[in-house]
Amino acid sequence: MRLFVVTRAGLDQASLRLILVDDDHQRASAVESSLCEAGLTVLSVIPTASGLLYQLALQEPDVVIIALDSPDRDVLESLSIASAHNPRPVVMFSGSGDKGFITDAIRAGVTAYQVEGISPARVRAAIDVAMAQFSEFSELRQALDETRRQLGERKLVEKAKGLLMAVHRVAEEAFGTLRKLAMDKHKSLGDTALDVIAILEKSSQGGGRHD
Repeated sequence: MRLFVVTRAGLDQASLRLILVDDDHQRASAVESSLCEAGLTVLSVIPTASGLLYQLALQEPDVVIIALDSPDRDVLESLSIASAHNPRPVVMFSGSGDKGFITDAIRAGVTAYQVEGISPARVRAAIDVAMAQFSEFSELRQALDETRRQLGERKLVEKAKGLLMAVHRVAEEAFGTLRKLAMDKHKSLGDTALDVIAILEKSSQGGGRHD
């Protein structure tokens, strides 16, 4: 049996709401009971992962548990889509240590892969680990996004400066002009650079000249 736990970061475990996907009715009942004993709320139990994305959109759970004997590519694809649209920490419990499956699972959004059996105590501990790892990953991703944004803004500013120097011949004052425009319009330097580029390129295409 392989069991996945998907949960949002920053939530109190006592308030977590989940959907259980299990193709074994008896096992599903046992897992549901153990999760309830652990203080989690089971919103629904479904027999296959084919309806997982629909249930996620409909019920917006905090946690998704998938316990299937033979999870296929559709399961990983569903996890990948869910992670892309609404990232969550993902813990996978598995009796298998297949390296290929582990790699594919991580690529699909699994935060922590644990080769061990399932119990309420292990679920809670695993959720703690996954949430901590997911939080750290999110911070790294935000830092990367901010770095990319700054680099993109810098390129726009340099392009706008170049156009200002070419059209208005204000080499020394180009950056100061951009900064003043940004302050006057209460916009970021990057957005102001975009406005300047659009105006000057349109003017250049129309044969206009601003001295």
